[in-house]
Amino acid sequence: MDNSTIAALATPGGRGGIGIIKISGPEAVSIAEDIFRPHHSNCDFGNIQRSELLENNNGHFQSHKLNYGQIVDPETERALDEVLVSVMKAPHTYTKEDVVEINAHGGAVALQAILALVLRQGARLAEPGEFTKRAFLNGRIDLTQAEAVIDVVNARTEESLQIATAQIDGQLRNQIESIRKPLIHFLTHAEAVIDFPEDVDDIFDLRKTAIEVQKKVIGPLKMLIRNYMDAGVLRDGLKVAVVGKPNVGKSSLMNCLVQKDRAIVTSIPGTTRDVIEETVNIQGIPVVLSDTAGLHETDDPVETLGIEKTLKHVTGCDLVLFLIEAHRSLSDVDYQIYEKVKSKPLIIAINKIDLVKQNRHRPIPEPWREYEKVYTSALYGQGINSLKNKIVQLTTGENPIDLEEIIVPNLRQKVILERSIKAAEGMMAEIQNGTPIDLIAIDIQDAIDSLDEILGSNVKVDVLDQIFNQFCIGK
Repeated sequence: MDNSTIAALATPGGRGGIGIIKISGPEAVSIAEDIFRPHHSNCDFGNIQRSELLENNNGHFQSHKLNYGQIVDPETERALDEVLVSVMKAPHTYTKEDVVEINAHGGAVALQAILALVLRQGARLAEPGEFTKRAFLNGRIDLTQAEAVIDVVNARTEESLQIATAQIDGQLRNQIESIRKPLIHFLTHAEAVIDFPEDVDDIFDLRKTAIEVQKKVIGPLKMLIRNYMDAGVLRDGLKVAVVGKPNVGKSSLMNCLVQKDRAIVTSIPGTTRDVIEETVNIQGIPVVLSDTAGLHETDDPVETLGIEKTLKHVTGCDLVLFLIEAHRSLSDVDYQIYEKVKSKPLIIAINKIDLVKQNRHRPIPEPWREYEKVYTSALYGQGINSLKNKIVQLTTGENPIDLEEIIVPNLRQKVILERSIKAAEGMMAEIQNGTPIDLIAIDIQDAIDSLDEILGSNVKVDVLDQIFNQFCIGK
């Protein structure tokens, strides 16, 4: 592992009351000693003696104490900012290395000047997620907890935050370890039978083992995957594309859903020429709404690019809101759009009901009636709550999800869980077919290896890089 000292700005850019620069590594404390000057007893902060700030007056910070003073350029003795510096000695830190955090004023110029000084003193700029990566590599957290950190940072609803904090607490790790334990037991007995067939053959009951595998391994693994299918959207979000022909009210509907003028609305068809995204919390689900360019035939090269981007965006979305007009008969363009989106989960929004008298809506074709539909007036906000309810019902089903009772893996973990199930089911089939024990042991080992990959004990370097590159710099 890289043993260099790293540093980064740990708070968002821009102006704020406080900005934090984090340093981790073997030179973190010495860098702090070079650039920090504690205030003496005549400072405005109070009667703080230098001896109270430093151990034995020998220049070494006390661990896990706040120190008040200034950051000073040691070459010019020019003060850069008034700060609070916390020094945390290994191993009782986030990374299990020496860690220093400089709490400065949240101005961009001051923070960048302090960070530049720290880098000049010997640290290097941290890569995205490198602090958390070091916490994982140094054994303070497992990979499920490391992945949960980015989920906490990216949480957009209270429900997604609850899922992430459960992961940080180690709930998924504990569940994986409880599944892994019987597999280790089975593998130990299988290897004993292979090595000493005359002595221990009768202690490995294959029929009983098959029952135990189903109960303690396959069942719990399938439950975790069901949890992902039921509640994964609460963490990952739902991608919803709003599509329809020009001037059908897509931008107005999006503005109603996000409750602000996010998209430009005019009576001129083709106003929206690019995909506009906005995230809205709908009953705990982070919904990423996309207002798309109106789909129609056009010779305008800019509109053509917008339409191509819309079709590509629809391919990657989770749900389509297909808008048609309540007061007009369906056009050829409506039918063409339907053919392009009918393979996706679909809600048909029949918009502009304010232009229809006594609910005399235009009939929709028989094949379209199998889809959920809702009547709306984006102009007057009618039907918006019904539309939100339809989105939630299609996403989570009729029953609310009890986040207190379930553990929700992420997509990477779900894929590996499926691989572990495949190995465990292969083991079951081989037991039933009377396959030699040494071949059964291979499937047991494959199931264990998959679970170890979730925890991170045998994960490949390129996979680790891919995971931690999703982090922001400074975390």
